[in-house]
Amino acid sequence: MTIAPLSWTELAALTEFNPDPINGPTNPQALLRLFGQPESAVRVTLYRDNHAWCPYCQKVWLWLEEKQIPYRIKKVTMFCYGEKERWYKQIVPSGMLPALELDGRIITESDDILLALEQAFGPLVWGMEDPQVIALRRLERQLFRAWCRWLCSPTRTLDRDQVLREQFEAVVAHVETALAQTPGPYFLPEFSTADVVFTPYVERMNASLYYYKGYSLREVNPHLGAWFDGLESRSTYRGTQSDFHTHAHDLPPQMGGCYGNGTAAALANQGRVNGGPWLGLPDVAYPEPENARQEALQRVLKHRETLISVNPVEDGVFDLALRCALTQMMTGEDCPPSPEADLGLRYLRDRISVPRDMSIYAAKRLRAALEATAALVGDRPGPEIPIQHRRDQSSIPFAHA
Repeated sequence: MTIAPLSWTELAALTEFNPDPINGPTNPQALLRLFGQPESAVRVTLYRDNHAWCPYCQKVWLWLEEKQIPYRIKKVTMFCYGEKERWYKQIVPSGMLPALELDGRIITESDDILLALEQAFGPLVWGMEDPQVIALRRLERQLFRAWCRWLCSPTRTLDRDQVLREQFEAVVAHVETALAQTPGPYFLPEFSTADVVFTPYVERMNASLYYYKGYSLREVNPHLGAWFDGLESRSTYRGTQSDFHTHAHDLPPQMGGCYGNGTAAALANQGRVNGGPWLGLPDVAYPEPENARQEALQRVLKHRETLISVNPVEDGVFDLALRCALTQMMTGEDCPPSPEADLGLRYLRDRISVPRDMSIYAAKRLRAALEATAALVGDRPGPEIPIQHRRDQSSIPFAHA
């Protein structure tokens, strides 16, 4: 059965998604976080990336959320996504992210920022200079280096790829041993600084190795699998969590290249990450929230005029196609768009950024609806995703919405 697309007014009536960005759960769109305290309590300003992708920003962001330190957020463009703002370079001439203003003092480098925050507000259970945390920080750097060697080396043979895989797996075995030392899912008996340090790059390892190497870090390693489950039990992590599609396509320009091994497993994984089905991928395991579709709809409604204006398909055609996709997402009924709309729907499908645009399940539902609607009229792919930069995802056109 097919139906006519709902109007924008009819679609707006289907969502009541309206989170509290200031005092509610961790929210990537927030510009001020108070955790129930007065605004006069704010001593901290976090300068982080507009894209909500920067791993070092995520580390500081997650720490502040866990400690519930009132703070302001000022968003800056990472070079991969566009030109760095001049006002920011006046504050931080190097342009590096993140930066933090604490009581009027600017601090850069994520580890130095965490040390300064600990001095001002106390550690997150165990601090950066605790001997246990220092040992785990060293292990995280070993894992990072082994991952980079495997992912970013343009190997020409599967034998060489296997050598690099075994080197990575040897470090993973040490991580598994470390996690096995505690009764719970975390690196120490409670969630702490140690977990914050591991989170950004292990999340990106899970995505990139699945996509480029056919290796599922979360599924193959039971203790890391339990660690991810533990992270996802925390609303703080869920608010900063990205998905496989975002990481797999944002990492190559950030890392200087990511190289697949061409195995059947890698190619199958790439097909699924690129074209679905997205539900069931090992990038998330907690139950889908009931309001995931409502969230996706609300985020599109907020930015629909800009989404239509930047799409490569003619405005009127894409307006109709977008309403068709949203109608399908909210009703479950197919709603055919104009024949030429498949390209524009897949353009948007490939440029949803998690968590900048919406949370992980909302993105999966929107991607699925865009693809299902595009498939009704054609199989043309959208414009290619760049691998030298991601300026196709510039947030500048959306900044004033």
